[in-house]
Amino acid sequence: MGDPAEIDTGENWADQRTTYDALRSKCPVAREDDRWVVLRHAEVVAAATDPASFSSRVTSRRAIPNSLDGLEHGAYRSVVERYLTAERVAREESQCRRHAAAIVDSLPRGVTVKTIASIGIPYAVRSQSTWLGWPADLEGELVSWIGDNHAATHSGSREQMRDVAERFDHIIGGLIDQRRDRPAADVTGELLRETVDGRALSDVEIVSILRNWTAGDLGSLATSVGVLVHFLAARPPIQEQVRTLVASGEAAALTAAVEEILRIDDPFVSNRRVATKTIELGGETIAAGESVLLNWTAANRDPLVFGDPDRYDPAGNAAANLVFGIGPHVCPGRALTLMELRVMLEELVGRTDWIEPAQDRPAVREIPPVGGWARVPVVLR
Repeated sequence: MGDPAEIDTGENWADQRTTYDALRSKCPVAREDDRWVVLRHAEVVAAATDPASFSSRVTSRRAIPNSLDGLEHGAYRSVVERYLTAERVAREESQCRRHAAAIVDSLPRGVTVKTIASIGIPYAVRSQSTWLGWPADLEGELVSWIGDNHAATHSGSREQMRDVAERFDHIIGGLIDQRRDRPAADVTGELLRETVDGRALSDVEIVSILRNWTAGDLGSLATSVGVLVHFLAARPPIQEQVRTLVASGEAAALTAAVEEILRIDDPFVSNRRVATKTIELGGETIAAGESVLLNWTAANRDPLVFGDPDRYDPAGNAAANLVFGIGPHVCPGRALTLMELRVMLEELVGRTDWIEPAQDRPAVREIPPVGGWARVPVVLR
């Protein structure tokens, strides 16, 4: 194929989606510094569904179950999945609705509202904390941590990211200590009594699982709320359709709408892999040991699969949607996340007459490695 296309990290990232779209049109796999970035849908799917060639063991820090492969991954994932069944997700809907309703009712009408700060972050913290059985007075500390984690991610500093991760582990460690001798009355308490391969989970493993459920999900859920609200405010015909779905109680269709909006503007940009052997992908030769980035945002906008990537078609695009990944590492929390986002939309749309972009300040996109929107100012009517 010749020399691979290079990603220019100095490019204007006003909308990274358009940058990825342009790069993907040139090649399915590009080079960025010392790693490969997989951009086309077919190649992303191929790598994600071939864990023997593309391992998830990308860091020395053992993340459960994300950084595991094979039978070991399956053993720990089975523990995680017990907490994310359809029945258990359904049990959380009422508490999510309660939090969403309270947040929406507290918002002013007719003036600019900061979507992520005023809706997304408090909703993420409250719904996740209630699910896990964490105290409400932890909200301030978790909100502060989300901001620091966001800044650390943007900094690219391993030291800063390590410090933030250790701070979160300290928060979780304290919660575990408080519950160790109590009855298993909540998800955190239940997890303390879990076993894998016939032995009890260690504290390190419990902290890792809880970190996986919360450290990433808090920011991701808040960011997803920003994407959904911006999309509806910017595209009035779609907002009208969503309002109709909410009014008629069509939960399944609304869930499909949520997933399609996230496909069009996927905030979950990428996941890392490492090649276990020299392998051909998208016309490029990836050597054993080289780092690989699966770019979900680019793959979800591949015109070879979706035609016009900005065309809103929940039913037509559902089968190829990669918002929650594919393969053995497909997100086990998909049902919980979609329920949380659907409920927030139901309460936001059901308790307002209209959502429109703020006129006094524009929305601002995130820049890599973060996706979605940094700021989404809107006016609720």
